[in-house]
Amino acid sequence: MGAEILVNASTHEARAAVVESGVLQEVFIERPNRRGLLSNIYKGRVSRVLPGMQAAFIEIGMERTAFLHASDILDTRQAGLGLEAPRSENIRSLVAEGNEILVQVVKDPLGTKGARLTTYITLPSRFLVYMPQGRGVGVSARIENEVERERLRGAVQAALPPDEPGGFIVRTAAEDAPHEALRADMIYLRKLWEFVREKGLRTSPGHLVHADLPLHLRILRDLLHPDVERVLIDQPNAHREMCEFAATFIPDALPRIELYAAQRPIFELHHVEEEIQKALDRKVPLKSGGYLIIDQTEAMTTIDVNTGAFVGHRNLEETIFRTNLEAAVTIARQLRLRNLGGIIIIDFIDMEEPEHRRQVIQALARALAEDHVKTNISSVSPLGLVEMTRKRTRESLEHLLCQACPTCEGRGFVKTVETVCYEVFREIMRQARQFECRQLLVLAHQDVIERLLDEESSALGELELAAGVPIRLQTEALYGVDQFDVVLM
Repeated sequence: MGAEILVNASTHEARAAVVESGVLQEVFIERPNRRGLLSNIYKGRVSRVLPGMQAAFIEIGMERTAFLHASDILDTRQAGLGLEAPRSENIRSLVAEGNEILVQVVKDPLGTKGARLTTYITLPSRFLVYMPQGRGVGVSARIENEVERERLRGAVQAALPPDEPGGFIVRTAAEDAPHEALRADMIYLRKLWEFVREKGLRTSPGHLVHADLPLHLRILRDLLHPDVERVLIDQPNAHREMCEFAATFIPDALPRIELYAAQRPIFELHHVEEEIQKALDRKVPLKSGGYLIIDQTEAMTTIDVNTGAFVGHRNLEETIFRTNLEAAVTIARQLRLRNLGGIIIIDFIDMEEPEHRRQVIQALARALAEDHVKTNISSVSPLGLVEMTRKRTRESLEHLLCQACPTCEGRGFVKTVETVCYEVFREIMRQARQFECRQLLVLAHQDVIERLLDEESSALGELELAAGVPIRLQTEALYGVDQFDVVLM
């Protein structure tokens, strides 16, 4: 069974799922009020220049200003010399406060951080990426056949006007593409850039100049490779738009785009809905009986591998090795499914055999090779931890679908009822010693009040004698377990 793409479209949300051999591999979610900014082009105004950070903050009409580093600013004196031209200028020689510049989002706002910008504009099509300020032709590293790489490079170079600026990157989807299709993409991208450039001149700062395609069309452009057997879409209007887009840019894909009209929700195929819910859990079971614990924090993501109920059939080392091999493949899938990025630390179960360690790292690298997001396994630390990174450009599944618990505020724990009771006792004595009153009223969560009336009743009685005033207890329905008030009456 090959790959399928399921698209669930509605007026309030669009979702796409990539399923390979009946197993969910990746999920994309787009909501009108939180549509990603990635690849959008804005007319920005420089609000602050920070020489110490070699960066500038740019107003693009968002709640938070966006971040632009000096290395992402095109030096107009070097335009046309290539994107890798070395520079050593101070940022103040590149931009100044109040400047109006055309910028593109390369990283969505994540958490408390604003969007990351670049002035090196790129425009993608089905087979190519156009770099208006670049030079030359590059070919995706995922196209490994040298003969095909040279054919593609030659086809694009032959269609490049000798004196016209602009460079191209040949995308993975272009493998085996005919010359005519490549030339058609080049013409389309040049026209699109001319439209964007002219609109950018007319647009006032802080406004959108050019938005990337909506999710259902972006999926066709970026993910519809030859291994995808069909694309199912459950909304007639979106299906029509996809067919029109395919007819223009991917004619051979038209037979694979189907309207899903069954009564059963499309995301119940291959248990996609259920798998999305599981992807929000900390614990991921392995078929062998082992399991992973995945913790996502602001600084990094940690993954702990455990044997669990898996006892193996030969010896301990073999059991550990088999669990780690299975974990390596599962981890690669979970990173894609949860869209985890940044620094990732994996704590595999300790292995004695160097060959076993080597094979587990190789299995992880092979599984990560299927990921279209850039990953890098940097090293195995002296403690046996595997350190890796995965490029983070959009919010993770957890951050997109969830929010921090209002009770624990994202800490993942709350104080015990017993701890809160003793805090109440200390606050009662503090109030009684400082202020004169006829009575003290304790407002707290029901569990705290029940413990004060039960296990802690004798201690509360002694406290009442020591304070010299009656103590009343009252349940407060809106309080969390670790919230309370002691009120003077």
